[in-house]
Amino acid sequence: MLEQWATLGIDLHLEPTGPGLRRGLTDALREAVRSGRLAPGTRLPSSRALAADLGIARNTVADAYADLVAEGWLTARQGSGTRVADRTVVPPAGPAGPAARPRHRARPAHDLRPGTPDLASFPRAEWLRAARRALAAASHDVLGYGDPRGRPELRTALAGYLGRVRGVRADPERIVVCSGFAHGLGLLGGVLRERGVRTVAVESYGLPAHRDLLAAAGLRTVPLPFDERGTDPSAPPDAGAVLLTPAHQFPMGVPLHPDRRAAVVDWARRTGGLVLEDDYDGEFRYDRQPVGALQGLDPDRVVYLGTASKSLAPGLRLAWAVLPPALAGQAAAAKGDADTCGVLDQLTLAEFLASGTHDRHVRSARLRYRRRRDALVAALAAHAPEVRATGIAAGLHAVLRLPPGTEQAVLQAAAWHGLALHGLSFFRHPDAVTEPLDALVVGYGTPPDHAWAGALDTLCRVLP
Repeated sequence: MLEQWATLGIDLHLEPTGPGLRRGLTDALREAVRSGRLAPGTRLPSSRALAADLGIARNTVADAYADLVAEGWLTARQGSGTRVADRTVVPPAGPAGPAARPRHRARPAHDLRPGTPDLASFPRAEWLRAARRALAAASHDVLGYGDPRGRPELRTALAGYLGRVRGVRADPERIVVCSGFAHGLGLLGGVLRERGVRTVAVESYGLPAHRDLLAAAGLRTVPLPFDERGTDPSAPPDAGAVLLTPAHQFPMGVPLHPDRRAAVVDWARRTGGLVLEDDYDGEFRYDRQPVGALQGLDPDRVVYLGTASKSLAPGLRLAWAVLPPALAGQAAAAKGDADTCGVLDQLTLAEFLASGTHDRHVRSARLRYRRRRDALVAALAAHAPEVRATGIAAGLHAVLRLPPGTEQAVLQAAAWHGLALHGLSFFRHPDAVTEPLDALVVGYGTPPDHAWAGALDTLCRVLP
């Protein structure tokens, strides 16, 4: 076993095979490249450094490199060293038949699935500047295991930001930083189960992944009624908690009616239940000020859940829960004995929020997405007048109501044109009693700017 080529700062693991040093080294390197463990472009140690690490003659390493260069596995150029060559890695043959299917589907030509912002618009330069400032100001101890609730700098910045922008009544001690919304919901599912909750009421239309997370925690989900005024959470059947998207219901695109906001809080106070508020894309309202967070009505009965996935990028894996005092300690304990979220990104986001850079980025993104929604509505009027966009002017998606019985045909046509779409039926709870609707959930925030016009044109071609 050859390990730790420390002189170049590279860690490698090889299993030499065959007799002789040269052949053993050559075979081990060839197999590492063939299997993909050494990726194309990887720079290898110099022959002098590798020979010193292995305790063998430099000529032995140089000869092994030369053999692999001649075979096309490696490249050697003056000034750039020895690298793994670009080549197609062919995986070992697997069993024939249906089991031997490719792991990944081809990327669609156009993607209008909801749930992702325009990743090309991520503010890289501003984020990098914030990261440099945050890291320069950080003490050495911030790189330790840390408080499971998350970095105090981020929790403090979040408390100020959420109170100012979303009307959340937050204390840094009651905030728990999570690695994404799903992580936070999973933690809360376990906490609810420990507290004796067995059933969570959810919206008739919502993300299946969220229902699956609650089920994995041992909780049953029951759908709430849905009517022309949206979700009715005023009397959840036999539930100890309710999961809602009050500011902009996903996917139906309507806010929770004011009467029902008050009613669900009254239910929680009366029964001792909890409301889990998913503030899905709550920053993005285009026709007026966004409605404030439900949590502001009763911070002791509402858990506020937010994320950077829509305002910045899901790859940051940063989210937060603002919890009632009785739950904050339990949720932190559920994370473990140490922080499980990357400290450098936490410090960067704290600086991003505190400096006002996040506000400027959201304002810019709000304008971009409003223009896309306006373009979508105009295109529908011009090319598919029987299809209408429903819901409020907000968020990163719109629901397009289709003529009855046409949803599956439109999805099939979209697939033929290389357009990735979700139908409304994908999000419907299997036990929902509301009348099924034919509609598309169009994520107009997903494509980068250069691909938006093509995606919109393709959408218009497949609509009835």
